[in-house]
Amino acid sequence: MRKLIESTFMSLNGVIENPQDWSAPYWDDEHSGYSLALMEGVDAQVLGRATYESFAEAWSQRGGDPYTDAFNAMPKYVATRTLTDLTWNAQPLEGDAAEAVKRLKQEDGGSLIKFGTGSFSKTLLENKLVDEYHFWIFPVLADGDNMFHGLGLDMTHLDLLGTTTFKSGIVVHKLAPKA
Repeated sequence: MRKLIESTFMSLNGVIENPQDWSAPYWDDEHSGYSLALMEGVDAQVLGRATYESFAEAWSQRGGDPYTDAFNAMPKYVATRTLTDLTWNAQPLEGDAAEAVKRLKQEDGGSLIKFGTGSFSKTLLENKLVDEYHFWIFPVLADGDNMFHGLGLDMTHLDLLGTTTFKSGIVVHKLAPKA
């Protein structure tokens, strides 16, 4: 069975909105190395509609290094009820998004990775489909939507699997849902 990993950037005060506006000053070789290691064994992405739209616009314009080329070439499965004409090596998740992800997890292959957080994340959490979280906490205070704010989640406890601290001040908490 494939593993589903969620990787999300957030500020110290829990903001997840527009990370491109506040995260870039902290990107360095450590950040790149962790990102590259996180993608080892991953062979497809699972994305919500909003993340897909912003990533397709930004990432499809990049290339020329092994990470970006692999990222762009990787199949992408998008939770959407509105988009029908997907590009960037993407296809919609058919039917109920949670059921579609369950089917993907049962297929042979490497891990699946999900970037971004929103209502699709709530669906995955409620259906116990995320196996591992990587919450990248950046040393910045930002304004915007907070992690899972307003999604009406029940209390969820997570086990700490490890932490990675970068010289830039980023701390990545690697967590898994408690059994």
